[in-house]
Amino acid sequence: MPRRGLILQTRTHWLLLGLALLCSLVLFLYLLECAPQTDGNAPLPGVIGENYGKEYYQALLQEQEEHYQTRATSLKRQIAQLKQELQEMSEKMRSLQERKNVGANGIGYQGNKEQTPSDLLEFLHSQIDKAEVSIGAKLPSEYGVIPFESFTLMKVFQLEMGLTRHPEEKPVRKDKQDELVEVIEAGLEVINNPDEDDEQEEEDSPLGEKMIFNENDFIEGYYRTERDKGTQYELFFKKADLMEYRHVTLFRPFGPLMKVKSEMIDITRSIINIIVPLAERTEAFAQFMQNFSESNFHNYTLIPLNEEFNRGQGLNVGAQAWDKGEVLMFFCDVDIYFSAEFLNSCRLNAEPGKKVFYPVVFSLYNPAIVYASQDVPPPVEQQLVHKKDSGFWRDFGFGMTCQYRSDFLTIGGFDMEVKGWGGEDVHLYRKYLHGDLIVIRTPVPGLFHLWHEKRCADELTPEQYRMCIQSKAMNEASHSHLGMLVFREEIETHLHKQAYRTNSEAVG
Repeated sequence: MPRRGLILQTRTHWLLLGLALLCSLVLFLYLLECAPQTDGNAPLPGVIGENYGKEYYQALLQEQEEHYQTRATSLKRQIAQLKQELQEMSEKMRSLQERKNVGANGIGYQGNKEQTPSDLLEFLHSQIDKAEVSIGAKLPSEYGVIPFESFTLMKVFQLEMGLTRHPEEKPVRKDKQDELVEVIEAGLEVINNPDEDDEQEEEDSPLGEKMIFNENDFIEGYYRTERDKGTQYELFFKKADLMEYRHVTLFRPFGPLMKVKSEMIDITRSIINIIVPLAERTEAFAQFMQNFSESNFHNYTLIPLNEEFNRGQGLNVGAQAWDKGEVLMFFCDVDIYFSAEFLNSCRLNAEPGKKVFYPVVFSLYNPAIVYASQDVPPPVEQQLVHKKDSGFWRDFGFGMTCQYRSDFLTIGGFDMEVKGWGGEDVHLYRKYLHGDLIVIRTPVPGLFHLWHEKRCADELTPEQYRMCIQSKAMNEASHSHLGMLVFREEIETHLHKQAYRTNSEAVG
């Protein structure tokens, strides 16, 4: 018995030892399989003395691109999870809602008229109150402004383009498509099913039926997002056979869409006083008057000044010369081309004592460069397109503005200490930012700055001269076209070599 017990103990010992060795082997093989592959012969990036070719840097770029794609995929997954959590939260909120007339509580489009709990409503309304929706926020400078982006049924006009986005494009991202469709539907719901407090009258069609608006009646819209409050939407609708516009303001405080305001706007009696300061530039003035006449304008007033040109002074004189009471003013330049639709946008987005309109102009590049492949550039009307190689949104310019005369005089007009080119428009813009008026800043499709040769005078101050040169450089051509000009010699040398090689092969 003792011998058998010893044998059994010995066998158990060896069995455990074998199992331990087997586990160690499996672990070793696992580590070998999972260890990252290395190339002992690959040179370290950035070692001094190595000659790196085009393929090396392409590989580095490919590696970086894959890294960013992986990161983007991870972020998309996190965003999807957050959206799922938000959806679950919204469903919980919806299950707690009680049916009630939501008009008195300011809730907008939800598909049905239900009321959220009072504490949640209070929070959502507080977000609207904090945002710059009903009253302007005092800002220190132009850099603190959150601009709007404008859109129609088919296009979005955006300021921030980068290397892949365009100044005008269709909303290709599905989330953006869904967002804009939802917002337009919400605006239609507000108009077609108004609450008692809505500032609009019930209108009937010629057949006596209730007038129903649809998506084809949507004219234009603007939206902007304050990251700590939510997204604001300004929507405008109009029937082709009616003169009045329907204006709906919605706000999404990182939750359901809420109605802020719904009103009817009649612009038929809204006169616009277009003020254009000018010194010399007779050819440009002739072109401006030709465009102006095409819009059926016939009432002109010329105010001559026998003094050194000062843009701010000219606009001040033009504003003060009007003696027929309140009027909407459009401060314009002789190089600007505008459409009748833009003038309607001007009327819709300026309101005395409440709002001033600072549209962002689309500035056209030098047509001699843009259309270099053609014998002559096309007519001006055919150059008015929003393409990356044809122009850019002039977001650093504040000279074009629509404001009421009373607001302009109350703010103190232009600073007469500013002489020569540039600066006076920024000073006026800052005055409005320091006040209580809402500043609407957005790109608009019907406003173009035509290219012209720019001369920066020696008499300008260093700051003005720097601004002038900067403007001159940005006005010339797009990044890609300027690149083609810089590398013109290299391109021509390449083409000569290609032609020589082709001829040699043909002879041989």
